[in-house]
Amino acid sequence: MAEKKLVKDYEREPVPEHKRKGWVKLSIVWLGGIVALSAIVLGGTLAGGLTMSQAIIATLIGTFLLACLSALCSVVGAKTNLPTALVSTFALGRYGAYAVSIVIALSLFGWFGVQLDLFGASLANVIQNTFGIDVPPKLLVVIGGILMTTTAVIGYKAIEKLSLLAVPLLAILIVASLIRVGGSSEANSVSGNLFGDPLSVGVSVSLIIGSLAVGAIIGPDISRYAKSTKDAVISSFVGYFAGFSLVLVASAVLAKFTTETDIVAIMLGLGWGTGALLVLILAQWTTNDNNLYSSALGFSAIFKNTPKYVLTIIAGTIGTLMAVGGIYDNFIPFLNFLSILIPPIGGIYVADYLVNKSKYSFDNLDQMVNVNVPSVVVWVAAALVAFMTTPQPDGFGWFTITGASGFDAFLVAFALQTVVAKVLLVKTPNAVTN
Repeated sequence: MAEKKLVKDYEREPVPEHKRKGWVKLSIVWLGGIVALSAIVLGGTLAGGLTMSQAIIATLIGTFLLACLSALCSVVGAKTNLPTALVSTFALGRYGAYAVSIVIALSLFGWFGVQLDLFGASLANVIQNTFGIDVPPKLLVVIGGILMTTTAVIGYKAIEKLSLLAVPLLAILIVASLIRVGGSSEANSVSGNLFGDPLSVGVSVSLIIGSLAVGAIIGPDISRYAKSTKDAVISSFVGYFAGFSLVLVASAVLAKFTTETDIVAIMLGLGWGTGALLVLILAQWTTNDNNLYSSALGFSAIFKNTPKYVLTIIAGTIGTLMAVGGIYDNFIPFLNFLSILIPPIGGIYVADYLVNKSKYSFDNLDQMVNVNVPSVVVWVAAALVAFMTTPQPDGFGWFTITGASGFDAFLVAFALQTVVAKVLLVKTPNAVTN
C-alpha cells in the first residue's frame, strides 16, 4: 500500500483537489526543467553573436512569447487536471489522442537518451579536469540513467522535491560566478565584443522560442497539479519569462566576460571544479527526468493496464541501454521530425477548449468520438507548415513566418482549429463531442 502511494501520480485521472499546488511550487518545478545545460549554452551563443543590449532584447521577447505559449496550454491542464495525452482526446478523439501520445512519448523518450549520452561524456570530462580521475563515460551514463529514472518513476512529487533542492543551488552558483567574473581585472567588456557567429535579434528570438516550445506545449503535464488557472499562468510566467530570461542573461554575461560559451569550461576556468560538477549533475537531472516523466505519461495513455511506474522503469532502462550503446546519433533526425509534430497539438487543444469549454471534463472522456477527422486534418496541415518553415535538413526551408517553426505550427493550428471547432459547435450545439 505504501509502495503504491509513493508512485501514485494520477496519470489516467484528474489530480485530486487536496494534491494540487500553488504557483510557487509549480514555478520551482518549471525552473527545474528549464535550467539545463542547453539553456546556459544558448545564453552563451547569444552573447557570442549579439551585443549585450541585443541579447537582452532578444531574451525578453523570446521568453515572453514562450511564457504566453506555456500559459495558454497550462490553463487547459489546470482546468481539466489531466495530462497532455488525455487533454488531446477532447479535440482529436480517442484514437487521435493515441497518435498524440505516441509522438510525445517517443520524442521525449528519445531526447532522454540523447541528453543522458551528453551527460555521461560531459561529466567524465569534468571529473578528469577536476580530480584527475578517468571514469568511463558509459558508467556515468548508467548512474545518471538510474538517478533520472528514479525521480521520474515516483512522478511529480519527486520532481518537485528535487527541483526545490536543485534550483536554489544552481542559482547560488550562477550568482557567485557573476560576482567572481565581475571582480576580475582580466574580464573583458560585456558591452559589445562578439566572438561567435553573428546573429540578428529576430533569429535569436526564434532560437529561444524553439529551444523550449515543446516543453510549453506539454504544459498540462505539470499544470494539472495547479490549484487554479491563476496559479498555472503565474507559474508559467515565473518559469519561462522570469526564470528563463535570467538564466539566459546571466549565461550571456558570463560568456561575454570569459569569451567562452561552454558553461562547464567557464566553471572550471573560474575555479569551480566541484561547482561545475554540481551544475552538470543537477541541471541535467532536473531537466531529463522531466523528459522521461512526460514520456511515461504518454505511454500510460496507450498501455492503460500497465502502471505508469512500470512503464517509466522500462523506458528508462531501454533509454539508458541505448545511450550506453551510443546509437542515438543515428536517431536525432528522427527525433527532430517528431518534435516538429508536437507544437500543433497545443494550438489544437487550446483553440478547441476556448470554443467549447464545457466539453473539457473528465466525465466526458468516454463520450468522445474515436477520431475527430477535422482536427486531425488541422494537425497534419499545421505540421506541414512547420516542415515548410523549418530549415534544411530537418525541414523544407521554403519560407518563414515568425522564424520559429514550432511557434508557426502552433499559430496555424490555433487559427484553423478555432474555425473548425466553431463550425462543428454550430452543427452539433448540444453534443459534448465534435
